[in-house]
Amino acid sequence: MSRWRIGIAGIAALLLTTLLPTEAPARMRIGINPIGVAKMAVGRVLSLGRMRHARSHARHGKMRTAALRPQDIRKAMAAGPADPAARRQIVAVAALAGLPKVAADGWWRHSDGSYGWVGPLFWPFAIYDVHDYAILGDGTGFWNYGYPDIYAGIFAPYGRADLAAFSSTRPAGRSQRRVPLLQQLCGDDSREVGGLVGELQQAVQPNNEAQRAALDDLAKALIMAAHMIRSSCPTQAAPTAPERLAIMQQRIGTMIAVQSALQQPLTKFYDLLDDEQEVRLNALAADRRKTAPADAGPDAAACGPAQSTALQWPAAEIEARLNLNDTQRTALKSLQDANAMAIGILSACPPTDTTTPPARLDAADARLEAMQQAIYLVSVALGEFYATLNDEQKAKFEAIGQKRTA
Repeated sequence: MSRWRIGIAGIAALLLTTLLPTEAPARMRIGINPIGVAKMAVGRVLSLGRMRHARSHARHGKMRTAALRPQDIRKAMAAGPADPAARRQIVAVAALAGLPKVAADGWWRHSDGSYGWVGPLFWPFAIYDVHDYAILGDGTGFWNYGYPDIYAGIFAPYGRADLAAFSSTRPAGRSQRRVPLLQQLCGDDSREVGGLVGELQQAVQPNNEAQRAALDDLAKALIMAAHMIRSSCPTQAAPTAPERLAIMQQRIGTMIAVQSALQQPLTKFYDLLDDEQEVRLNALAADRRKTAPADAGPDAAACGPAQSTALQWPAAEIEARLNLNDTQRTALKSLQDANAMAIGILSACPPTDTTTPPARLDAADARLEAMQQAIYLVSVALGEFYATLNDEQKAKFEAIGQKRTA
């Protein structure tokens, strides 16, 4: 048996930083049942027994969304978003459930079966994708994000009425009841952080005070990171393409800040491990990679210069629908060129030499910085093009992605 375990009171104190408002007075933190908090902390471990059910809905990384029912979402949520298969299932159903008519697979779908956009939310369950890649070595979810999501941000599949299904004030209705609220898709369950720390503790079995203190600091950083990601969850829909790209920039900016906050405590913890402990931690990552679907790697459009047919730039369609003048055509050409540059920036495939958590966190940071650069270039050009359009042309531009979804 390990000579060290995370104390119940310690886990309780860590989780309370997110379970209670930050402005709560100290006296409100007294009297919390540590056993109850500990039970929350092991929710991740208990959820592993339900992983098989969630994975039964995935075959070769493709979600059978057409066959899923409202209760399937509830069961997948019960399995826990820490399970990648359950997470993909939740996202796949939620992305399509708010739409009145859509095929089993939406055109903006990732190769692993999930979606980068769910209503007004970009990058659902972002904190879990960061954890899976940097700490557990599973980059399936993280590296599926790239230029296709920028494209889907420009040509959104959701109209104003569709976005109402994701609102906390949504009207009653069968389809609306199937859609989880955005806060659920942002990852608002602090139990998962406690579970991840428990996995790390079990794998490396810290054997001295320095290692124990470093793991405590990492746990606090992970909780802070989860809180930061949740704070970037949108509170209202963005009905226009420039607004959606602004949401992407803000979300990615928060994730970059999260990487920075995690880098020092993660590196310090890893550097204190001996060779045997490093082997066990890396084995944990290897085990996670073995469970990932073999064909659920990054989209072709997100890795390498190829671009899928679904993401071809619709210049001719825009010209025909909007009846552009010469000034608008020039601005559209600049926007098209900016998108081509964004594809080039994000064409890098995942690195193959990132064998340690600090190295993977560095790779994640570089990818997010590249995404931020690509989004900025497109945003500037999009804003200039959008400024040349009248209200009728803007409405027709916004309808392009929705028409493709219908």
